[in-house]
Amino acid sequence: MLEKNIETFIACDAEYEDAGIVLFGAPFDSTTSYRPGTRFGSRAIRSESFGLETYSPYQDRDLTDFAIFDSGDIELPMGSNEMALEQIGERTATILADGKLPFMIGGEHLVTLGAFREVHKLYPDVHVIHFDAHTDLREDYLGVRLSHACVIRRCHELVGDGRIHQFGIRSGDRPEFRWAAEGHTDMHKFSFDGLEETVAALGDAPVYFTIDLDVLDPSIFPGTGTPEAGGVGFMDLVNALRLVAGSCRVVGCDVNELCPAYDQSGVSTAVACKVVRELLLALQK
Repeated sequence: MLEKNIETFIACDAEYEDAGIVLFGAPFDSTTSYRPGTRFGSRAIRSESFGLETYSPYQDRDLTDFAIFDSGDIELPMGSNEMALEQIGERTATILADGKLPFMIGGEHLVTLGAFREVHKLYPDVHVIHFDAHTDLREDYLGVRLSHACVIRRCHELVGDGRIHQFGIRSGDRPEFRWAAEGHTDMHKFSFDGLEETVAALGDAPVYFTIDLDVLDPSIFPGTGTPEAGGVGFMDLVNALRLVAGSCRVVGCDVNELCPAYDQSGVSTAVACKVVRELLLALQK
């Protein structure tokens, strides 16, 4: 059983036994390829969430009506990618074993692999829905296979072709795009076009849902380690995540890549907080 964190995401202070969703933070950014600092993302989101209301006018739902538990940040070793992934996996496994949905807040995108490994053990037929600006399909980055630039390639090694569905992609090496186009992933570039059809085709299949916040236009979300010009709007993202969370059988999820130091206005953190709130509410069946 996990202990309640002292400072929780707003209204996520239910007792562990009562909660259906369990939040945890993965403050890790040791493989960041451009600007570091996403290790501070989960803490900033939790702290700044109190600038939000618990009520969502987008969904006419309120966080206070649901039992959500925030277990706090894992204390991760910055010098070992594999040890960090193992500890993320341990937290995820505990949550899954207790019949609850793990909701991770990063951190850089590599943290997804730690959680996804455990989800895949329990749900070997799981699919991945991936919102991102970047393909994350490199075989390695500067010789490193455990990198945020390779995380979806590592997930593919677990599930194989036809199980990874990517949306909003607008950046990557040419070999990554060509590899995806060979049928290894279902890639939808630049937008969420095709998401409705994908969700309908998945039916009741288990889904791991991962959101890299740099899928957003950097004019909306500049506070990230690897900003990419272009991208989707905030309401595009909210509508898309509501579609996935409301229609799919989501068995695990994460929101990653807020780097609060690169947006001193605080707007990026405020955006990240609202994305987390909307996803928490959309997951309530």
